[in-house]
Amino acid sequence: MKENEVCPSRNGVVGDDAISIDTHFEVTVPVDVGGEMNERSIDLNVDLGEGFEHDFELIKLASSVNIACGWHAGDPLTMRRVTTEAIRQGVAIGAHPSFPDRENFGRAPMYLPADEVYAGVQYQVGALAAVVAGLNGRLVHVKPHGALYNMAEVNDELAFAIVRAIKDYDPGLLIYGLAGGLLVRVAREAGLLAVDEGFADRAYTPEGKLVPRSQANALLESDAAACQQALGMVRDGRIKAIDGRCINIQPGTLCLHGDGAHAVAFANQIGDALRDAGIAVRAPDTARRVSEHA
Repeated sequence: MKENEVCPSRNGVVGDDAISIDTHFEVTVPVDVGGEMNERSIDLNVDLGEGFEHDFELIKLASSVNIACGWHAGDPLTMRRVTTEAIRQGVAIGAHPSFPDRENFGRAPMYLPADEVYAGVQYQVGALAAVVAGLNGRLVHVKPHGALYNMAEVNDELAFAIVRAIKDYDPGLLIYGLAGGLLVRVAREAGLLAVDEGFADRAYTPEGKLVPRSQANALLESDAAACQQALGMVRDGRIKAIDGRCINIQPGTLCLHGDGAHAVAFANQIGDALRDAGIAVRAPDTARRVSEHA
């Protein structure tokens, strides 16, 4: 499949043309956003408080934010400043816990005992929750960062530790995790609400996983390709994997990375592409209800 070709939608339609899908080459990634998202809307989440200069601009373009809690980036004053602006803009606020790894921005694998992961996640979530409460806001969700996020997709014990830490702290918190992945499944099995996350600018394996950043072509080369992938996920429920096969994926939230020189321009392009397609940008319904009653 060529780069500028799109996958047919899940009902076999692209635009007005019916496409016959060869299911032999189709890999299905089961996803379930729990009925929380209107099919014509999507949450745009952005990672903030990580030391980059465009935080306040990005808040205006997002419907939910994930704030670094000090272990891979950030500090108490940054957490407070970003939270203050997020509350002012009315977006859903989430914690962005990580491994204790500022040196590698939380992206290096760490192999810690489950009880240490549990304590670390709960410590970081609690720290941000205190900042948010002190500003008369409400913490809505948790999204692990970097290696913690990725390793929770292949390590059951790690995923269980993260989910248990969040549930024991506040079972009303949403968990953001890779669409169709291990973390959201473990969260739902534990009785928590989870939101499937997609990435507009990351390449996917045929199994629906993110291509590791250490590999070539892990990031999509152009903003146009990222916009096309975002629309493929939200509008059509399917995208191309790195090998050209189509995979089914229906996220409840899309990640907009806050790093990079053109982060704001990219976020604007994604938002415009979605709105031009008639897709509203807003936080998950549950997140909005929690925020409104804070």
